[in-house]
Amino acid sequence: MNRKKFLSAILALTIFACKTNTKTPEISETYQDIAIVRAMKNVMWDGALEGAILLDTIANKNGLYGLGPKSFLTGELTIFDGHSYVSKVTSDSTMVVEETYNVSAPFFVHANIIEWEPIELPSSLKTIPQLELFIDSNTKAFKRPFTFKLHGTIANANIHIQNLPEGSKVSSPKEAHQGQVNYPLKNETVDIVGFFSTEHQGIFTHHDSFMHMHLITQDRKKMGHLDDIEIENMVLYLPKL
Repeated sequence: MNRKKFLSAILALTIFACKTNTKTPEISETYQDIAIVRAMKNVMWDGALEGAILLDTIANKNGLYGLGPKSFLTGELTIFDGHSYVSKVTSDSTMVVEETYNVSAPFFVHANIIEWEPIELPSSLKTIPQLELFIDSNTKAFKRPFTFKLHGTIANANIHIQNLPEGSKVSSPKEAHQGQVNYPLKNETVDIVGFFSTEHQGIFTHHDSFMHMHLITQDRKKMGHLDDIEIENMVLYLPKL
């Protein structure tokens, strides 16, 4: 091989190595109202499963709301009005919910909201796509991203809890959801916390949604990531402008 061909081969190998070793840049952002720690895509695609934030290190817990998965994708985390909850799978039909701040997350989004503005939902609004459209059209004057919450009764809902087997490696969303357990809910009074943004898909919302929501029942015995819902009678709360 002559020198020119040898150098070309070395260059090609170097470029290939750089491409195959490229990882998604880790993101931590703080807006005036919302803090984002790392990104969902860092977990799903790069396997960054370890804790990026210990929830007890969030100094201001007054009116605190937040959500994310538990480190190593072994549960779900929800902070609702200053109370921090972690849910874990105990079987394919049961779970345990514990109130504690002594837990970490591989990515997390949180905010402090003290004053809320209640908005009655139309009786025809039943589903997540309808809710997303309603929130988007009624918040054009809002700074985005922002937090929202709902309280009321659901006819049906489906939530899930991450339950990644110990020692698993993750390099895709499919691998990240290994062991996930889905839980159907029916005729429950619930609280929902959500975060809305049209600019943070793959950061704290999935690629096909502008919202990320966690649901917890009023008795605080069931909690998880909200996948589907049939709303019975709920009130939406938006941050007071």
